[in-house]
Amino acid sequence: MVRPTLVLGLLCLGLLGLNRGTMGAAWAASQSKPKPKAAVDLPQSNVQICLHGLSGCDVSALSPDEIKQVAQVSRKRNLDSCMEGSTLCDPTRLTSAEAGAVQVARYRRNLAKCDTGSPTCQPLLLTPKDAQAFLKKVAQRNYDKCLEGSPTCDPTRLTPLENKAVQGASLRRNLDRCSEGSPNCDPLVLTPGEASVVKAAAERRNLEHCQDGLFSCDPTLLTEAEAKAVRATFERRNQASCSDGLASCQPLELRPAALSAASAGFRSRNVESCKKGLPACDPSLLTGPEMASVTAAFQQRRSRLRPQSKP
Repeated sequence: MVRPTLVLGLLCLGLLGLNRGTMGAAWAASQSKPKPKAAVDLPQSNVQICLHGLSGCDVSALSPDEIKQVAQVSRKRNLDSCMEGSTLCDPTRLTSAEAGAVQVARYRRNLAKCDTGSPTCQPLLLTPKDAQAFLKKVAQRNYDKCLEGSPTCDPTRLTPLENKAVQGASLRRNLDRCSEGSPNCDPLVLTPGEASVVKAAAERRNLEHCQDGLFSCDPTLLTEAEAKAVRATFERRNQASCSDGLASCQPLELRPAALSAASAGFRSRNVESCKKGLPACDPSLLTGPEMASVTAAFQQRRSRLRPQSKP
């Protein structure tokens, strides 16, 4: 006799195996099933081409409703072009209300150009009120240019008061240029007082250039006291250069005491150069003790480089 529990167990195992087989078959089928390809952008339809105003539109293939839609979009596109002042605008397609709006937009664009001084401004299209304001702005811009000394200034458009102010600004700029030593200075338009100020500034600049040892120094413009001070500054600078062994040293310009100190410094530097084997060494200037110190320095260097023998 077969036990009921055994039958029940066998039945469960059979169902489990059947489910596993079904799941495996489904998984294999899902793996073998080809994946859908990525969607490819389809070409635009004729209606879309016509609505976007593209070339290739076939009007004969449109239905009456599609022709109505395309005509509406085309009129809207033409209105936008006219409002923006585009060359694509066809004013013959505008209604009376649209033409009025386009004229207003065109007037505003021209008025903005005139307000900003654009060369494409058309002042003849302005109303009398706007034209009067435009002329005032043009006169103000010209006045500002003249005050700044701009080459685009038109002095013939200045009023007597403006001309006087512009001349005063020009004289002040010329005084500043002359005071700074600019080559654009015009000394002929200076007043006696301004010429005196400019001369004093030029003398100060020349003194500074002479004290700095610049080639632009003009010693003929120095007073006796200034020449003495410049000479003392040059001697101190030259002495420092000689003490440091610089190429700018002028030993013939040194006083006896300074020349002796410079010679001692040069001799000391020459000995050090010879000890180090530098190309600046002049062995003909070495004394006996100095040559001995140089020889000792080389022997000491060789002994440090010679390998020591093992015991």
